[in-house]
Amino acid sequence: MDMQVKVKNKIKNRKRRVDTAKTVLVTCAAIIFAAMFLMPTILTITNSFMSSAEINANYGTIFATTEKGGKIFISKTVNLKFIPDMVTFSQYYTVLFKSPQYLIKFWNSIIYVVPIVVVQLAVATLASYGFARYTGMIKNVIFFAYIIMMLMPYQVTLVPNFLVSKAIGIYGTKWAIWLPGMFSPFAVYLLTKFMRRIPTEVMEAASIDGADEWFIFSRVCIPLCKGGIASIAILVFFDYWNMVEQPLILLPDADMHPLSVFLSKINAGEISLAFAVAVIYLVPPLLIFLYGEDYLVEGISYQGGIKG
Repeated sequence: MDMQVKVKNKIKNRKRRVDTAKTVLVTCAAIIFAAMFLMPTILTITNSFMSSAEINANYGTIFATTEKGGKIFISKTVNLKFIPDMVTFSQYYTVLFKSPQYLIKFWNSIIYVVPIVVVQLAVATLASYGFARYTGMIKNVIFFAYIIMMLMPYQVTLVPNFLVSKAIGIYGTKWAIWLPGMFSPFAVYLLTKFMRRIPTEVMEAASIDGADEWFIFSRVCIPLCKGGIASIAILVFFDYWNMVEQPLILLPDADMHPLSVFLSKINAGEISLAFAVAVIYLVPPLLIFLYGEDYLVEGISYQGGIKG
């Protein structure tokens, strides 16, 4: 008996050591990957407090150009610095006060994205309720069309959007960006999946109690899909906050471009400001993610039904 107990204890200890080793390896791997993903963001934030001379000394080789405007290949190692030699706010002062074009582009981004998110969610909630509540061949055909349109890359629809915007006279205006975004099928598809997970008995019980369709929609479906709506709003915001192709094709006037396009066009003479502009550009998505993280996780992991 003593021998059997010793053998069992050895097996348990061995399993415990193996589990501990696996936990340590997984933790180390997670730390390494987290550091790799966070390093560009941390580097951008810390470098935004460097002076122009220090930035040019560290990264000037990357952005150097010849007299004819051609790029010079990197001939020496770039110095990645996480801690500035001297902290300065001159880049932010220039961006916020001396160069208003950066703030104009920032507000352009907000003006484009916020209406798209609001209207797309409004359209998606109404359309998703119809798809989830009713059945029929026509509904199935329309929903299948939504899926087909959602599977198409946006680059495929850029030419049709360009031609349609030209035909109806909105080319070069904010509506050329708003209309395709407001009626995008992405939110409708995802939200329909959320609403279909609501038990039909809940809606039938509300109908038996005398509730009309609007009451069922606003007081039953919407509260149960709150996590899904919030997570979709966050995803839609991120998607259109980072748009580049649409403004380039549909807005010929550079003054109407959002900051996402402007950042991709910063030239060699403005590299010292690029870090500060990038940090300002990161603030809204970061705040929205931190505020809506719980809703995002809840929406992604939602499995349907009603919580007790």
